[in-house]
Amino acid sequence: LTTDAVEPSGQLTITAPVLFGQMYVAPAVTRFVQKHDKVRVNLLLLDRVANLLEEHIDVGIRIGPLEDSTLVAQPLGSVRRMVVASPDYMSRHDVPQHPRDLLKANCVRFSGGAGPWWTFHESGKPFTVPVTGNLEFNHVAPAAEACLAGLGFGMFISYQVAHHIAQNHLQVVLESFEPPPRPIHVVYPHARLLPARTKVFIEWIKQELKDLHSQPSLQTSHPR
Repeated sequence: LTTDAVEPSGQLTITAPVLFGQMYVAPAVTRFVQKHDKVRVNLLLLDRVANLLEEHIDVGIRIGPLEDSTLVAQPLGSVRRMVVASPDYMSRHDVPQHPRDLLKANCVRFSGGAGPWWTFHESGKPFTVPVTGNLEFNHVAPAAEACLAGLGFGMFISYQVAHHIAQNHLQVVLESFEPPPRPIHVVYPHARLLPARTKVFIEWIKQELKDLHSQPSLQTSHPR
């Protein structure tokens, strides 16, 4: 009997970044278990890179460059690092035409993200702008809320504010200066024969996340 013919069952441990996991992976896992109810899933949402082998994790969702070459990686898409502000804030202040214009603006900083040095690209080369502002947070949610309240510009990964952009509560600026998109991968340890539950989930999550590129706020920009 081949692995493909076996009904998936047993324990499956998955890890993903916290907010991306909440927004995209957890709903996909719920639907997966509804279809494959013999699988017991433990979803670990972590804002750190877990060692899959040492921590006995079957599958990981990773955003950004991959450092561990011992893992098998399959691409799921990409996300952008973007600068946003509310329409209200931009109606009261100059809309930046170049990242250097942010030196004169109030910027909401997120210590878990870009911090005080925001990176951009121009003519294919990276450069940083030392932004300042009267608000700094260590979590993305209150930083986004501050931007929604019209308190300044913020730099976020696109999925973190995608729903606010879709509702026109936040608007993207400086798109042509954005850094290259950050890849999303599903990763898992090398194995001669993957368990059916792992194999089926990998195909499931690839299908579930294939529509990420159809969201305008996640589509790739064209850096200068």
